[in-house]
Amino acid sequence: MDRIRIVGGTPLEGRIRIGGAKNAALPLMCAALLTEDTLTLGNMPGVADIRTLASLLNGLGVETAMDEGDGAGGRVLTLRAATITSTEAPYDLVRKMRASALVLGPLLAREGRARVSLPGGCAIGTRPINLHLEGLEQMGAAFEIAGGYVNGTAPDGLRGAKILMPMVSVGATENLMMAAALARGTTVIDNAAREPEIADLARCLNAMGASIDGAGTERLVIEGRDSLHGANHRVLPDRIETGTYAIAAAITGGRLVLEGTDLELVGALADILHEARVEMTGDGGDLTVARQNGPVRGVDVMTLPFPGFPTDMQAQTMALMCTAEGAAMITETIFENRFMHVPELTRMGANITVHGASALVRGVPCLTGAPVMATDLRASVCLVLAALAAKGETIVNRVYHLDRGYERLEEKLARCGAQIERLRE
Repeated sequence: MDRIRIVGGTPLEGRIRIGGAKNAALPLMCAALLTEDTLTLGNMPGVADIRTLASLLNGLGVETAMDEGDGAGGRVLTLRAATITSTEAPYDLVRKMRASALVLGPLLAREGRARVSLPGGCAIGTRPINLHLEGLEQMGAAFEIAGGYVNGTAPDGLRGAKILMPMVSVGATENLMMAAALARGTTVIDNAAREPEIADLARCLNAMGASIDGAGTERLVIEGRDSLHGANHRVLPDRIETGTYAIAAAITGGRLVLEGTDLELVGALADILHEARVEMTGDGGDLTVARQNGPVRGVDVMTLPFPGFPTDMQAQTMALMCTAEGAAMITETIFENRFMHVPELTRMGANITVHGASALVRGVPCLTGAPVMATDLRASVCLVLAALAAKGETIVNRVYHLDRGYERLEEKLARCGAQIERLRE
């Protein structure tokens, strides 16, 4: 199993290109199930989750082809689901990645049936799919859960419905949007997720002939269509990758220019960093990140649905707060088990006390390198960030989590001066 070795203490300086958003690309790939025509997606990230979902779609009958381009934003994926040959998403693939559940709505809408394994992914909480199922039931689907699988049917097709989401859910909103695009009549989704990835999916679906209004707001109105057609769509920049490298600049006291991204995607993070004495400034699609006026200052953070502070940046921000002046209270409101990186950070000398859904982080003068273990995707990169600032050598184990969401991370950091290498076994 691969490991990453880091010798910390070097301020990062240079330029890093930001790739396409993994969390946008995955539902976009599932949207290919809604049409017999070809869907072409540009700016695709080259991460493990994309390959996993492509394998799952291949098993459903989707033809996929990846043009690697120049590997710097030029990667293009074509998908064509001329015929659905299977409506079963098997456990061996779904267990690796929760986003696999996003095939449920499209399969029910197009084929009237679906058999999808209960999902896996990072061990950061239960994250049940009941909101997906309840919304689809209101649209006429029926479900039975047996043997670890969700068996869904809609023999008379899906119909439009007025759906009030009891809580904000990105995945459920995406599943219901795709299903509603082929349902009979009008679907209204209230308390819908407002994340940029939702708006990106809506833009793609509309390019395929769907009618979706309100993307980016709490109310989505979808007029169902009899069929959709192919389209060309470019995946938006990855706001979590953007934020991660912004933290890398801040935690090392360096200066990074992040290419091909947008300040509007990371507004909540930019506000927190500004309060912590780190500035993010935008210029023609590039962001420059650097500390201002001395060391980082401790700032309280609470994760919330967009436009609030993203849960996927909580671990990285905690790493930054570990070496800040003063203290920071970090509160996690999205997932109930997303502090598993805390014991690993304390191995490096961090001073963190967890109280239920909150963690009190008292800054220390310096972290110290140590062997640590990644527990999930964002925790793994949090440990890399901490190691970049630590004194001495850190070995990060179980980095397969990292490969699910970050492309060529070691290469990008090394080009900016980091002493980092992958140890292959």
